[in-house]
Amino acid sequence: MISAQNPQLQLSGNKYWLILCIGLLFSACSPKTRPNTDKKPDTPTKEKEVEKPVERFSEANISLLIPFRLNEIKLKTATKAEVEKSAMAIDFYQGFKLGIDSAASLGLNFKVNVYDTRDNNTQLEGLINNGGLLSSNLIIGPVFPQGVKYITAYSIAKNIPVVSPLAASHPEEFSNPNLISIVNNIDLHAEKIGNYITKNYNPDNTVIVLINPKTASDEIMAAPLRQYFHYNKKVYLMQEYPSVFSFETKMAKNKQYVVIVTSSDRKFVVPTLDRLVKVKNKGFNVNLFGHPDWVKQNYNIDRLQALNTSITSSYKVDYQNGETITFIKKYRTKFNFEPGEYSFKGFDIGFYFGKLFAEHGANYLKYLTKERYKGLHNSFTFYHNEKLGYINTSLMLLRYKNFALNVIE
Repeated sequence: MISAQNPQLQLSGNKYWLILCIGLLFSACSPKTRPNTDKKPDTPTKEKEVEKPVERFSEANISLLIPFRLNEIKLKTATKAEVEKSAMAIDFYQGFKLGIDSAASLGLNFKVNVYDTRDNNTQLEGLINNGGLLSSNLIIGPVFPQGVKYITAYSIAKNIPVVSPLAASHPEEFSNPNLISIVNNIDLHAEKIGNYITKNYNPDNTVIVLINPKTASDEIMAAPLRQYFHYNKKVYLMQEYPSVFSFETKMAKNKQYVVIVTSSDRKFVVPTLDRLVKVKNKGFNVNLFGHPDWVKQNYNIDRLQALNTSITSSYKVDYQNGETITFIKKYRTKFNFEPGEYSFKGFDIGFYFGKLFAEHGANYLKYLTKERYKGLHNSFTFYHNEKLGYINTSLMLLRYKNFALNVIE
């Protein structure tokens, strides 16, 4: 059973009606003042701890912080464009609720407090100052890096774990030992590519080529790739060029070229793909690895397949999977709407952490690094860093084949 501070949302397939319902719920949802719970009791002796009966964990208290941005929408006159600003939060919330519902079937009660952060740190400050988060066993959100950074000091001071559900930022940006990072940072993507190359390409005849325009965003991926191969036990010849045009004149037909494009700038990537196909058609052996953001971008599939293109990703929905089909049916039945990307993300996070609570109670964190999870959209394999918290390392390598992205590792 799920208990809530506020009336349950009555959801509809029409997102205009849905935003009205959320507005009625959250516009009046300001954090309630709580008694001061900061004072710590005297530390009991070891004998007393042994004698004291273990308190049964009967309800998990979860705070969900997502940006519905209700302050930006006039409920009676909202346009489609205005509603779409809140679509991500709505989809995530609905998927999360289904995940918690599924976990609750294991026999634990959940109290889920949902707050509209409005993507504004002032809202977070109000929650913190009014004690709205103090009773949380787990905080999920904020979803954007600036919010995650803002809540770090509070998370450390109150020793409350915080899940960063959507931000791909490196945990070093936050330095929060209580942070649980869901989305893989770019260093892990570089490591996944490097490991695959090391296992599958012979250094005697392989040249690794970074195509790197060297903008600040391109360097974010290029830097960990350089570092990986610098310290790699297998020694590869590694070259770096700002474009395909500057490297193709130096190619040899007896070499295997592993080309890694570190850019996700469409204006750069499109002509790069065109040129690489022309190079390959001249008889050069080229295999391509792309930027992780390419998964969400629309490029010519024929060219990607011709280059045997591989991309790392932390998520992929298998629509033939029985559990996926069941989720979609439940989502349609409950909300009269098709689940989007963030619905799947919300479900996986809600079900995974809900299941941890149901099976392990207040000690759930001890099992975070032990229990792997293969979800509908994401998979979770966490390791713990004393300074940076819990980091999800589960990544897939996808390859374009038969006009689809297929998992190869």
